[in-house]
Amino acid sequence: MKLLLVEDEVVVTHFIQKGIEAEGYDLHVAYDGRMGQALFDQQPFDVVILDVNLPGLNGFELCRYIKQHSPRQPVLLLTALDGLQDKENGFGAGADDYLVKPFAFRELLLRVRALARRGEAYAGLRHVLRVADLELDVNARTVRRAGQPIELTTREYSLLEYLMTNQNRTVSRVDIAEKVWNLNFDTNTNIIDVYVNYLRNKIDKPFGQKLLHTIVGTGYMMRG
Repeated sequence: MKLLLVEDEVVVTHFIQKGIEAEGYDLHVAYDGRMGQALFDQQPFDVVILDVNLPGLNGFELCRYIKQHSPRQPVLLLTALDGLQDKENGFGAGADDYLVKPFAFRELLLRVRALARRGEAYAGLRHVLRVADLELDVNARTVRRAGQPIELTTREYSLLEYLMTNQNRTVSRVDIAEKVWNLNFDTNTNIIDVYVNYLRNKIDKPFGQKLLHTIVGTGYMMRG
């Protein structure tokens, strides 16, 4: 089992690290929210454990980011904030579980294992999006075209998943900004066009049939 721990308290981190590694699990550690975000973007994890009061990007914000890009990623919030409103904020951000400090390591381990099993159950429900010979496995977060694997960044993957979910329908730049970038669209930026071009170079250019189409003056469409 591979875990990501995002925690800025060194004593707590060492306590968790010692116990997790004694169980034979692979633990990756980040000491602030931005570092945790970068590690999440780089590789998949069975469970993510987040402190709430993190520098750079707090746990609620990072949880929202994780769930936006990987809705089925199990996330456990670990925090000293034990008020009902704090828990509502945590679950509202998408957390699957919430453990208050101080805690017994055994309880943390039991909760992590339960979340990992839940993730495995989700993985058993295979969900594949298809447009012509392009396939996107939502559970495994893999992409293939004509049987060939295609490596995408986290942002490219999220953009492609959104486009394929809405295949044969035109999606505007505003739609993409809100659903993929989770921000208000800035008409002065060309970031969406840049990422569409990145996708084209990977999913269309090496193959014969064009799947990602520009609808002039409107947006983009995936169609076979």
